Amino acid sequence: MIVFSSVSKSFADKQTAIVDLNLEINEGDLLVITGPSGAGKTTLMKLLIREYLPTSGEITFENAPLSQLKNSEIPALRRKIGVVFQDYKLIEEMNVWENIALPLYISNKKDEEIESRVTDLLNLIGLADKALQFPRQLSGGEAQRVSIARALSVGPKIIFADEPTGNLDSEATIKITRLLKKINELGTTLLFATHDQLVLDELGKGKIIHLDKKEQSEPKKQNESTPEPVGEEKIDEEREKVKEKLDKLAKEETKKEETKPKLSLADRLSFPKLKLKIGSKKIKNNDQKEKSKDKKEEKKKNEST
Repeated sequence: MIVFSSVSKSFADKQTAIVDLNLEINEGDLLVITGPSGAGKTTLMKLLIREYLPTSGEITFENAPLSQLKNSEIPALRRKIGVVFQDYKLIEEMNVWENIALPLYISNKKDEEIESRVTDLLNLIGLADKALQFPRQLSGGEAQRVSIARALSVGPKIIFADEPTGNLDSEATIKITRLLKKINELGTTLLFATHDQLVLDELGKGKIIHLDKKEQSEPKKQNESTPEPVGEEKIDEEREKVKEKLDKLAKEETKKEETKPKLSLADRLSFPKLKLKIGSKKIKNNDQKEKSKDKKEEKKKNEST
């Protein structure tokens, strides 16, 4: 699916981010990319979406060399790769529904398909009851779940999560990690960049590659013996207690979700149908239009009488 062949990336200031990376990623894989800040995790993501070109080596995606893509072909590549950012990158003027729907509108999807897809994603992330709230009204964990739903909206083959838990507390970190793990289990290839030991422990399986600007090669299985990053300590008793507490909270939340009503397509009859006007901060609401029509008709009747 994706092959990095002797890929290196250097910048104008002679800083080297990636050195001789050889890596193969297959469909459905879970690849964990570790390493300290500045080790090249974000650079790897930008190489994959063709924001950067390698200084040397080649990256192929579905047997096509990325270096040979025309500029007009890059948007199609990026629709196949959903990116989840550490700082969410939600649009503050748009509510949850609109943030998730935006890539679908840009892709010129039909209204019915957009409503169906956004409904499914809201149910997947457990935020159907917050569809009309704005980013400023959400917790960090909720905002990141919306970011994940937006990344999934156009049905990408790959999700690249770039330090998605970096701004979250331990409880939210576990929830986001489990959500991404669930998405991978449903068949989406997941590349998870992190240096958080709690995340590594929670993922528990898959390939792992450590970026440290030294020679990089094929990743090992995560259950194999791998050297820990410099400065990291093994899980202590306090971390075990935290995990036990989070597991208990997760079970309680699962029970709540099972009894909580989900948003269905039938709810479209009462749920506001929102139309985005790209490039404008104003959002048009069909319900408001209908009310305006009703007032005009009522005014005409009064004038005729």
